[in-house]
Amino acid sequence: GFLKPKGVSADMGGGSVEFTAIDGVPTGVGLTLPLGGLRLQDESGDSVSEAKKLIKAALKGNQVLQSAQGETFYAVGGTWRNLAKLHMEQQTYPLHVMHAYEIPTAGLDGFLDAVVKSDPEKLPGISAVSKSRRALLAFGAVALRSVIRFVKPEKIVLSALGLREGFLYDKLSQEERAKDPLLESALELAILRSRSPQHAREMVDWSRRSFEALGIDETPEEERLRIAACLLADIGWRAHPDYRGKQALSIIAHAAMPAVDHKGRAFLGLTNFYRHEGSLEQQHIPELESLAGERLLKRAQILASLFRVTYLLTASMPGVLDQFKWLQDPRGGFTLAIPVGLADLVGDRPEGRLQQFAKVVGKALRIEAR
Repeated sequence: GFLKPKGVSADMGGGSVEFTAIDGVPTGVGLTLPLGGLRLQDESGDSVSEAKKLIKAALKGNQVLQSAQGETFYAVGGTWRNLAKLHMEQQTYPLHVMHAYEIPTAGLDGFLDAVVKSDPEKLPGISAVSKSRRALLAFGAVALRSVIRFVKPEKIVLSALGLREGFLYDKLSQEERAKDPLLESALELAILRSRSPQHAREMVDWSRRSFEALGIDETPEEERLRIAACLLADIGWRAHPDYRGKQALSIIAHAAMPAVDHKGRAFLGLTNFYRHEGSLEQQHIPELESLAGERLLKRAQILASLFRVTYLLTASMPGVLDQFKWLQDPRGGFTLAIPVGLADLVGDRPEGRLQQFAKVVGKALRIEAR
């Protein structure tokens, strides 16, 4: 569910919590403690104060947790997911996707204290939590608060995956396990929904060549997100033109894609949104834009603008993009050289889109058939 995770995972069930040190894969040392929500409720006599004592005694001297101090705490299991769902609701968080939802530990005590001390039926946002889960929220909160004080993680990251997914993953071949989960998910969506998965693959190479030619740098994670965005670029083509941007944004942002954080989801969705909408104005979806952050937002605009030029010239037909080239122009800037056979496509619309791209990247750009 995550790419190269590092820290400690904690899977909270009804009877126990299994802690595991994580540093990439395979996982490290694990330890099971009798701190499940139902067990705490039962052995404490339904008393939260007694549950605190049980938790403190169980955590004392825990080497697995002590070795992960200051790292990320990956929370697994329904009780903690429901705590996170309540937190998400109270924060009016704009993306209702549980997997990879991050909660900074700084300032979290107030939220957990309110869950521990309040009647769960009167908590703000409690309607987001199923009634069968509400009675265990306080025990999950007191356990989480104790673990936070013991481990001192920087942040809590929620996992929507658990034992079943781990069991299935264990059955995969080493070759399958080595694949990037995000890129595999994006490719599957491209195969399902795009006009040409091959063109989507070619777009990966074309965007790389464009970035290199125009001097657009990227980190390894940004490169990974660019590849995913290219694979997803044409999944909205069947929708009505007036709604392609919004529908593609919703599909991508809410897709069951693992190994991508919420910033990455926002980037992928916004890239596709801008590609179809044309306008880079931000008043339409300010909430998701706030998740992406300034740098990724800018990169979404750059990539979307490149898509808008490219798809107009190729119509998503494979076998064309490898003939495109960026050439240094002696007049300054760069010239997009396209095959002579596509010369009739050069006109006001492609030129207008190219100038939009030029404005976004801050370079003089021209288009010619050569």
